[in-house]
Amino acid sequence: MSAPSPLRSVPIDALSADQASTEHADLSGEVAAHDRAYHRDDAPTISDAEYDGLRRRLEALEARFPDLQTDDSPTRMVGAETAAGFTKVQHRLPMLSLANAFTDDEIREFDARLRRFLNWGDEPLALVAEPKIDGLSASLRYENRRLVQAATRGDGTEGEDVTENMRTLGDVPETLPADAPEVVEVRGEVYMTRADFLVLNRQREARGEPLYVNPRNTAAGSLRQLDPSITAERPLRFFGYAWGEVSTPLAETQWAARRRLGDFGFKLNEPTALCADADAMLAHYARIQAIRPDLPFDIDGVVYKVDRLDLQARLGFVSRAPRWAMAHKFAPEQAATNLLDIRIQVGRTGALTPVAVLDPVTVGGVVVARATLHNEDEIARKDIHIGDRVTIQRAGDVIPQVVAAERTDDSRPFAFPDRCPECGSLAIREEGEVVRRCTGGLICPAQAVERLRHFVSRDAFDIEGLGEKQIKAFYDDGRVMRPADIFTLSAREDRRSDSLAEKDGWGSKSVANLFAAIEARRRIPLDRFVYSLGIRQVGQATARLLARHYGTLDALRMAMGEAIDREGETYAELTAIDQIGPSVADDLIGFFAEPHNTEVLDQLVAQVAVDAVSAPESSDSPVAGKTVVFTGSLESVSRAEAKAKAESLGAKVAGSVSKKTDIVVVGADAGSKAAKARDLDVRTLTEAEWLDLIDGV
Repeated sequence: MSAPSPLRSVPIDALSADQASTEHADLSGEVAAHDRAYHRDDAPTISDAEYDGLRRRLEALEARFPDLQTDDSPTRMVGAETAAGFTKVQHRLPMLSLANAFTDDEIREFDARLRRFLNWGDEPLALVAEPKIDGLSASLRYENRRLVQAATRGDGTEGEDVTENMRTLGDVPETLPADAPEVVEVRGEVYMTRADFLVLNRQREARGEPLYVNPRNTAAGSLRQLDPSITAERPLRFFGYAWGEVSTPLAETQWAARRRLGDFGFKLNEPTALCADADAMLAHYARIQAIRPDLPFDIDGVVYKVDRLDLQARLGFVSRAPRWAMAHKFAPEQAATNLLDIRIQVGRTGALTPVAVLDPVTVGGVVVARATLHNEDEIARKDIHIGDRVTIQRAGDVIPQVVAAERTDDSRPFAFPDRCPECGSLAIREEGEVVRRCTGGLICPAQAVERLRHFVSRDAFDIEGLGEKQIKAFYDDGRVMRPADIFTLSAREDRRSDSLAEKDGWGSKSVANLFAAIEARRRIPLDRFVYSLGIRQVGQATARLLARHYGTLDALRMAMGEAIDREGETYAELTAIDQIGPSVADDLIGFFAEPHNTEVLDQLVAQVAVDAVSAPESSDSPVAGKTVVFTGSLESVSRAEAKAKAESLGAKVAGSVSKKTDIVVVGADAGSKAAKARDLDVRTLTEAEWLDLIDGV
């Protein structure tokens, strides 16, 4: 799929580092926003096809420019944070997503990549191929063979407690048989059959109620009802075909473990097949695609999983997904409609994003009316005019992308504004950038409000009762203009003539609750504090990396000040942190060097306490908390497997050697990194010494 700018149509190898950095930042923000819309809100805003194209381009950028990938990159994240109204559940083992493929060549490369990682050769490598169900992921925890908790996937680490709702599903056993493990988390998909969906909509039509859009969103919304009795009225079903934590292994292979889950009473997603190589996988994909219309449930592809569980353990995980699995997606559907208008939205970083307003059209059972056009280059490259007849495409259940445009008698060119529609400030496009940004900064109400919304968001300060609507209202009437204003709101309220308690939607009790919620957030961990600042390219994972590395806010601020010297040791230390490269480092340094940001920070830390990070525990592993660099060729395992093993033991794998490096593992034909380790007196180990060190852990 083509990507949305001239830069994105350029081969990755032809991009300069600056161009790649710019595009990476742009893509990361888009993909993260789409993750939240789909996984948390059940209200996606782009098509599966468009989303997959954005993610694939992002992954290709990070493969070509590894320094661009940070731990908070959307390529390393799963799903989105949980919604309000449900108790949060920490998954004992993460519920990860899957990497996607779309072509036969990609599946052949997946097979070849597995073989390279495992040093497998040309012998048969069995994989299980199973239908990819288009539903809502959920996990059921059984203790002493009784259901004790059910949760949605959420962001992969933390989901929503939907135990009582899941108990209403006939496909969910309340107890497991005597041969089941004492503890087992059964994972799978909540879905609704097409037949049940049609019956439900006929009932709603007869009652004069709005019709549901599609089975997937209807199933997701039905499960996430605060009143379980509503869920009980909906015809939901559950496929239980995977697992998380288990007290004893289910089997030695994926195939046998699936069958055992079936013996426990769970329905399995069928038809499945055991495939010995890429040709067999592709043959099964063709069979599934042919019978897809006749299946009683919606699917959007086929999933391949390495069959042997010991090989899965060796392969491990990368970013947000297991190395041992791949989702082979179906091609997107298309439709034609009219482009009624193009509107500009202004984001937190000042980016001006054009949005296509469409004449509503049904594509694959979904009525869609909007699609992002990303930036002005997307509009120019596809030669899109207002009034055009446009071809749109989607895969699954979400809003489409504009694929092509055709002139009509009513077509007229769209002039991308050079002024911000919110504040009137000049909107400029820096050299190498793919987006135009408002230069208004904090005088731009759109940017200021978006930054404040981010500051109070669930993964930042998480202030109950201070959401999008309240932040906008407080900004408009001058109550909250900067983050620190939130924490002085109560003290300033008595001096205002327009009492908050007398405003629409407020009362003395709700005001008291808000002030209490604010007071409860005057202490915050360092990583959440850093994330709350909204620094470009610094998401949750990167904020955690920085917090663990520097320990305190004072140390972080001091280091960023010293890192202005790009030739100094502090800058080298910053860029040597795992997954933090020059692009992220420049955004960090720039943020802390800006006088306005310094002022905002000083005001904020006068109101809140930022907790330092404790040193990592090292008792469980000889390399936990240590920074490890691999250099040269390894013989007994592949480089990828060695890095994966080190990370699983709590080590931080860096790409360069600095004074902060603890261990350099030197393989054959090692070059400059080994030499630098000797110069810095960093501990070096041969491959055999490294394996001895971690043996038995």
